[in-house]
Amino acid sequence: MMPMPSSAKLGMPGQGLEQLTGQVGMSHRYVIEIDRSEYRLGAWTKAAGLGVRWQKLSYRPGYATFETIAPGNISYTDVSLSRAAGPASATVQRWLASVTLRRTPLSGAIYLVDFLGMPVVTWELREFFPISWRLTEFDSTGSRPAVETLDLAHNGFLNTDAVLP
Repeated sequence: MMPMPSSAKLGMPGQGLEQLTGQVGMSHRYVIEIDRSEYRLGAWTKAAGLGVRWQKLSYRPGYATFETIAPGNISYTDVSLSRAAGPASATVQRWLASVTLRRTPLSGAIYLVDFLGMPVVTWELREFFPISWRLTEFDSTGSRPAVETLDLAHNGFLNTDAVLP
C-alpha cells in the first residue's frame, strides 16, 4: 500500500488531500435536501437555473459627462429539478398537496459533491416553494422514461449576514 503523500511533498501547502480526494465539483454529482424529513424528495438527475442577478443602478450628476454605476436590488432565478418519474414521485405529490393547503415555505440545500460524495460547494436555499410541476407527455411509441420536472422559487442562497460587521 502506497503511503499518502504530505502536502509539503506535493509542493502545495495544505492542498495535498484536495488533490488526492478530487475536490472538484462535477455537474453530474449533486444532492438536494430539504429541511422537512417527511418530505424527502429523493435524488434528482438534473438541476438548472441556480443564479443571482443585481439590478444595475446608474447616476449621472448634473452636467457631468460620465455615469456612475452601483449594484441595486438582488433577484434570484428559479431552480428547475428533473428526474425520471418513479416511486419518489409520490412523495413530491404529497408535498405539493401539502403546500397547496398550508403554503409553508421550506429551506434546503443543493450540494455539489466530489467522486467520494463529499460536499465541495453548498448553496442553502431560503424559503423555497413550488411554482410548477410537470411530467413529459405519455408516448407509447417512445423509449425514454417519463421525466418529472419541479420548479422552485426561493428567497436566496447568499449568506449576507456572514459578511456584515
